[in-house]
Amino acid sequence: MLTYFQAMVIGAVQGFTELFPISSLGHSVLVASWLGGRWARLPGRSGTDAAATYLAFVVALHVATAVALLIYYWRDWYAIVTGFLTMVRTRRLETVSQRLARLIMLATVPIAVLGPILGHLLHELFAAPLFAAIFLTLNGVVLIVGEGLRRRNEPTLAEYGRRFALGKVHRGTRTVTTSSIRQTDRRLAALDVDDALAIGFTQAGALLTGFSRAGLTMVGGLWRGLEHEHAAKFAFLLATPAIFGAGIVDLPDLVTPKAEVIWGPILLGAIVSGITSWLAVRYLEHYFRTRTLLPFAVYCLIAGVLSIVHFG
Repeated sequence: MLTYFQAMVIGAVQGFTELFPISSLGHSVLVASWLGGRWARLPGRSGTDAAATYLAFVVALHVATAVALLIYYWRDWYAIVTGFLTMVRTRRLETVSQRLARLIMLATVPIAVLGPILGHLLHELFAAPLFAAIFLTLNGVVLIVGEGLRRRNEPTLAEYGRRFALGKVHRGTRTVTTSSIRQTDRRLAALDVDDALAIGFTQAGALLTGFSRAGLTMVGGLWRGLEHEHAAKFAFLLATPAIFGAGIVDLPDLVTPKAEVIWGPILLGAIVSGITSWLAVRYLEHYFRTRTLLPFAVYCLIAGVLSIVHFG
């Protein structure tokens, strides 16, 4: 039985680790397993009813994170949705918001296709702590590789100018020059269809327990030439529809009789998860303006290897 205290602890862990590039689902499994005793019984064995119920609880925490992201970026989402509706009505792609709307839709396609097919199966199959530890270690390796890709693939300003060749573009109700957009969403709007799909496929790797959605998406952004700040923002924007979609797919797990008996802890854990997610995205937006993924990579390698030794 999930207690209120356990729900608060796991909710806080999930809220922080969902947006930090260190895997929230992996930590939800590993933290409970490391604590041992009643905590270790929460995830259950892979494929059991206990594992399914615990994953339903984790899904509720993820949805709370998506709500927090939606609140934090509400201005961006208002502009993106407005741009999308305008694009549908006029059948023209002109503004930064319209370009972002198209990019988000394209990058969401891989997870929208693969998630319903593989998500539930992979989560239950690899919910064991040893698998989570192995994939967490590999997540650290991927983050290091991403930093190497960034140094090799970062486009010049001239390349961005070629790919986004507009003397003036519209952002909301204002018309601004491309030079002023350079410090806002110009880098994201400069991505093309191939970039969006490539980043979307990297995000789909988070279906494996232990890989970070935010981390893999950021690595995809760095691979396609984004800076850390813009790669992080694009990762957080992409996470919102992806997490909401996963919540819809896994909704039946939240309304089963087994889940209903822990609705109180579920709601409390979701509230804690939402608050900590909002704090996490606020911190990370500032962090990635000047810093890299390397500290998170080192943490994943150390925590992953120690967990492999412990659970192996």
